[in-house]
Amino acid sequence: MPRKKPNNTSKRVNQIAPSGIRRFFDLVASMEGVISLGVGEPDFPTPWHIREAAIYSMEKGNTMYTSNLGMPELRRELSAHLKKEYKLDYDPDTELLITVGVSEGVDLATRAILDPGDEVIMADPSYVSYSSCVVLAGGKAVMIPTYEKNSFELSADDIEKKITDKTKAILIGYPANPTGAVMSRDKLEKIAEVAKRHQLMIISDEIYSSLVYGVEHTCAATLPNMKDSTVLLGGFSKAYAMTGWRIGYAAGSKDIIGAMFKIHQYTIMCAPTMGQVAAIEALKSGNDSVNEMVSDYNRRRLFMVKGFNKIGLPCFEPRGAFYAFPSIKATGLSSEEFAEKLLMEERVAVIPGSAFGECGEGYIRCCYATSLADIEEALARMGRFVGKHKK
Repeated sequence: MPRKKPNNTSKRVNQIAPSGIRRFFDLVASMEGVISLGVGEPDFPTPWHIREAAIYSMEKGNTMYTSNLGMPELRRELSAHLKKEYKLDYDPDTELLITVGVSEGVDLATRAILDPGDEVIMADPSYVSYSSCVVLAGGKAVMIPTYEKNSFELSADDIEKKITDKTKAILIGYPANPTGAVMSRDKLEKIAEVAKRHQLMIISDEIYSSLVYGVEHTCAATLPNMKDSTVLLGGFSKAYAMTGWRIGYAAGSKDIIGAMFKIHQYTIMCAPTMGQVAAIEALKSGNDSVNEMVSDYNRRRLFMVKGFNKIGLPCFEPRGAFYAFPSIKATGLSSEEFAEKLLMEERVAVIPGSAFGECGEGYIRCCYATSLADIEEALARMGRFVGKHKK
């Protein structure tokens, strides 16, 4: 009897859907005259002095592999930066790892921590790769609904209700993509208390830590007694306008970073050399550029939120990152229908909230890291669209 043809792709890969964000990027690429509020990256070029440092390094022939952990100088600068910002002491030789963006950091952290069947608690909605990385690591993503009425914040009580004997970690990402929500220190402390009581790790994606407006960012590793139980993930893509350089980092205890390092060593080797040189320069003298960009984002943030409310799309006020998350429920369209029709009828690209989880349904994600002129025109087009489709 002939053998049944095997499935050539793994069950884990088949469990995850293609990114809902990338599908819209592909659509936009095939159309003309589109204003994109979809892509989550700065519209500023990387500051010149950062680019210049990388160019000069390449001109000197500095294009070889670095240490698997990352350049020693970069790790020392990063250690000093975390000390200055948060009063956190990380040994640059054993507690810091340079990654290929925070995306690799999330992948490494989940694979280093999880055994098959382990559970990770996270917010819904949240960044698209979180749950997929957990699944690819053999774990199970346990989603906790968050709502606009609660500022899209995770609750310690809700987390505690979801904990089982298989729970291994809590994955948080604040300031949040896609909502722009920022968690206060007192609420994070309550989550930390739950984590300590149940001996759980916290994986904290803080890529938007520098992009906050009128509030303070709380680093999860600074919460009481949580430094050694936290994997702190950060990077250079958003604050320094360095998305294409692909440089991130992980900070944590020696045993966790050591486990992440093993995986990184065999799958990546090292982060791009030129990007690491650029990151060194960013840490040394990039603060002024960051402050200028944040000030500009804040103007755009206020303009966009006011505009959405004016055209009949009630908008939660984002206090971090560079996304607005307006409600489109008044149109009666699903998030995906709204995004597709808006793109086809008015040539404005947004991301359906459902791409970020079930609780994202009824919302769209709009990035305000684009020019005020484009935001103004996009709002005008969206106003026409809402006028046609509002129930």
